[in-house]
Amino acid sequence: MTTGRPTTIAYYLPQFYPIPENDAWYGAGFTEWRNVAQARPFFQDHYQPRIPADLGFYDLRVREVREQQARLATQHGIDAFCYYHYWFHGTRPLSRVIDDVLDNGAPDIPFCLAWANENWSRHWDASQHEVLLKQTYSAEDEVEHGRFLLRAMSHPRYLRLAGKPLLFIYRVQTIPDPKGTIDRWRQYWRSAGLGEVRIVKFDTHGDFNDPAGYGADTAAQFLPHGLNPTVPRIKKSGCSPNNFIYSYEQTMETYLAAPQPEWTRHECVIPSWDNTARRGDGKSLVVHGSTPDLYERWLRAVHERTPDDGLVLINAWNEWAEGAYLEPDLKYGRGYLEATARAVGVPVPEPDSWRERMYPPAEIDEGAVDEDKRLADLYLDAVEQLTTLRRQLSRLEGTFERQIEFAVREAKAEAKAAQTYALRLAVELERVRRGKAG
Repeated sequence: MTTGRPTTIAYYLPQFYPIPENDAWYGAGFTEWRNVAQARPFFQDHYQPRIPADLGFYDLRVREVREQQARLATQHGIDAFCYYHYWFHGTRPLSRVIDDVLDNGAPDIPFCLAWANENWSRHWDASQHEVLLKQTYSAEDEVEHGRFLLRAMSHPRYLRLAGKPLLFIYRVQTIPDPKGTIDRWRQYWRSAGLGEVRIVKFDTHGDFNDPAGYGADTAAQFLPHGLNPTVPRIKKSGCSPNNFIYSYEQTMETYLAAPQPEWTRHECVIPSWDNTARRGDGKSLVVHGSTPDLYERWLRAVHERTPDDGLVLINAWNEWAEGAYLEPDLKYGRGYLEATARAVGVPVPEPDSWRERMYPPAEIDEGAVDEDKRLADLYLDAVEQLTTLRRQLSRLEGTFERQIEFAVREAKAEAKAAQTYALRLAVELERVRRGKAG
C-alpha cells in the first residue's frame, strides 16, 4: 500500500451482534451496547454514558452499517481496519464480519487481522478467573490455524506493506513455542505462494521485549498497556481508589517523550479510554480529559515523526465499552474523525458532502425517471377524477336526502288529511243511520 504518508490503521471490534456464546453467558440478544447504555459516571465531569450518534446502536450483521463505517473511515484518513480475530481450536466466535469480507469483499477498505489469543473471561480481562473460553494450543491446531490465516492473507483487500501481508499477534508471549510456531507458519505460507509475511508483536501484559526473540518482525504499542508504571495516577473526589484514573494530556506528553527501543516499535494513539462500561465494579481504567484537540495534537506528532513506510496505530475505531472510538457520539459528533483527517493531512469533508458520501444517491436511469413521471401524472389524473366523482356523489346524496325528506313530509300531511276526512265521513254515516232509524 502506497499513499506517500504513513499507513494509519484503526483497530476494529467485530462484536456488535448477538452470538450463541454471549446469549448463554449474558442473556439472549446480548451485545456490548447493553453495557455501553448502562454505564454511569463515577465522579464529577466523568463522561458516561457514551451514546453513539450518526451510526446509532448498530448491528454488524447489517452490511450497510459496515459500508457506512468504511466510508467514514476512508474519508477521514484511516487507511485500513485491523479486525480482531479469535481462534479457539478451530472455533471462531465473532467471525461474521471477517467472513463477509473474505467471501464478498465488503466493505471496500483494506484490512488486516490481529489474533487476539487470550482467554475470554466474564470480566473482560483475560484472567484465569471465570474463564468462558480458554485459549489452548496444539500442533494440529497450529496447522489448521495457519491454513485459515493463509486464506485471509491471500485476499486481494488484505493490507500489504512493501508487498508483505501484515499480521498482528496480541499475546505472542503466551504461545508455548512462539518462534517455532511462527517459523513453521512462514515456511508453509512461502510454499503456498504467499511469500513473506510481516508479523507484529503487540506490547501487552508487561512484555515489551524485542520481537525478534519471538520470531516477529516488529513490535507495536497497545495502549493503555504499560500506562500504570509510566504515568502517575490522579485522584477524583468520591471515586473508589480501586479505579485507575490518568490524565489524557499527561499520558500524551509521557508517550511522546518516551525513548524508542533499538528495534522498530510502531506507535499507538488512543482517542480516549474508559472501560467503566465493562468494569462497573470499581476496577476501571480511565484516561480522563480527552478532547478532539488534544487527540489531534498527539496523532499529528506521531504521524509527522513516522516514516512514510511506517505504521500509525489508533486504538480504536469502535471500542465503545472501553471508551476508545472514532465513530461519532452525541457529545463530540464527528470531532475525533475530523481531528484524524487534519492530523494525517486529509481534507475534512464538508458536512453536506459528508452526508451525501455517507448515503450516496443511486445511479439515475433517465428512462425510469420518465416512466415514473408518466405514472405520477396518471395517478394525479385518477386522484382528480376520483375527487370530482366524490363531490358529485355528495351533491346527489344531499339532493336525494332533501327529496326524501320532502316526500316524507308530504306523505305525513296527506295521511293526516285522509285520517280527518275518514273521521268526518264516519260521523256523517252515523248521523244518516240514526235518521233512517227514527
